[in-house]
Amino acid sequence: MIFIVQQKESYIDRKVISIGVVRELTGLSDRQIRYYEERKLVFPERSKGGNRKYSFSDVKALVEIADKIEDGVQTHEIRQEKLKEKRKIEQEKMRKKMLQGQINAQFGLRN
Repeated sequence: MIFIVQQKESYIDRKVISIGVVRELTGLSDRQIRYYEERKLVFPERSKGGNRKYSFSDVKALVEIADKIEDGVQTHEIRQEKLKEKRKIEQEKMRKKMLQGQINAQFGLRN
């Protein structure tokens, strides 16, 4: 019998880190971090008090973004690259979902 396990959000993707900690981890200024948010390169959540909350994935992305900017890559190019990556991931998820549906249909299983 085949079971689909729904995964919980990984600790890496939980938005729990304040901008001050992100600043310390990345070496970026608050202004740089906010700028990358304005350019739609990172998407922090907001607490009830309006404070930005980042994930470890966001921290990694910010470091990668800063490195690319330092190498002369423009923010719009980075955003286009991120959109391509996101589309690829979504296509892969859809492919897996379709394959799982085919397997379930073949063996008479239901989700």
